[in-house]
Amino acid sequence: MKKAPPRSATTERQNPRSRNIDQRSTRDILQVINREDAGIARTVAREIPRITRAVDRIATRMRKGGRLFYIGAGTSGRLGVLDASECPPTFGVPRTLVQGIIAGGKRALTESVEGAEDHEKQGAHELRARGLMALDTVVGLAASGSTPYVLGALKYARKRGAYTVGLTMNPGSAISRLAHVTITPETGPEVLAGSTRMKAGTAEKMVLNMLSTTVMIRLGHVYDNWMVKVAKTNEKLRERALRNLTNATGTQVLTARHALRQAGDNLQVALIMLKAGLNARQARLRLAATHGNLRKAVAGASGPARGNKRK
Repeated sequence: MKKAPPRSATTERQNPRSRNIDQRSTRDILQVINREDAGIARTVAREIPRITRAVDRIATRMRKGGRLFYIGAGTSGRLGVLDASECPPTFGVPRTLVQGIIAGGKRALTESVEGAEDHEKQGAHELRARGLMALDTVVGLAASGSTPYVLGALKYARKRGAYTVGLTMNPGSAISRLAHVTITPETGPEVLAGSTRMKAGTAEKMVLNMLSTTVMIRLGHVYDNWMVKVAKTNEKLRERALRNLTNATGTQVLTARHALRQAGDNLQVALIMLKAGLNARQARLRLAATHGNLRKAVAGASGPARGNKRK
């Protein structure tokens, strides 16, 4: 009996709703793309139970010193690097806490590095070079779910005892057999068959936003819904930091600016000072005692910080 040919990934199949798109008007083409994009959020929403599992495990491991690695090739790799690179300026965390790794290295961020994704051993090598630990988490990004580079990385991560997450658009693919949890927003065939930079890429970006943002909220790097650890590296960001401080504490601009000066321009310390009525030294102690969790620092500051009794 003849063996059936391998079933192609859904992202590689022809989309019946975009047939003959090359013969349509510009407006019609745009409407087709827009209609295909419209359902992505609903598809991602169905994955929230699995995203929840991933977030909780990542946050638990980070509290103990673990790191988060995204690894992928092509569009998937670029999106991972993008999300990782935005964590330090947004949440004030070290650059090493969330790292993006792409097949082909930095050159692959701006141009195609042919064949880089085919080397399974290279994926493992990238993680080995970064000293992967058991407390770390590796998120393998592969729209097809079968990229050798990503599979090699996940295999190595499992051997090291790290927590593994798969993000793919194709259920039942190889990545799901290696990841502890697999997030699978089924975006279906692309407008252009196989062009996973489109719907699959949009879904990946949404999931990565959800993962990193929720992890950082769980770790206490956000107060209410204000970014209070935002990097103040230019005038716009300095103004945003001051605005967030005044909004989060309900104080006047002059009061907030004075607190910031006393806090040595540390936004978190200034917030604790203003919310809890502490001086800069007390606020720093409180922040250290709660491992940077601002909500806990403010809530636990009903009395003077340890070692700073008021007279």
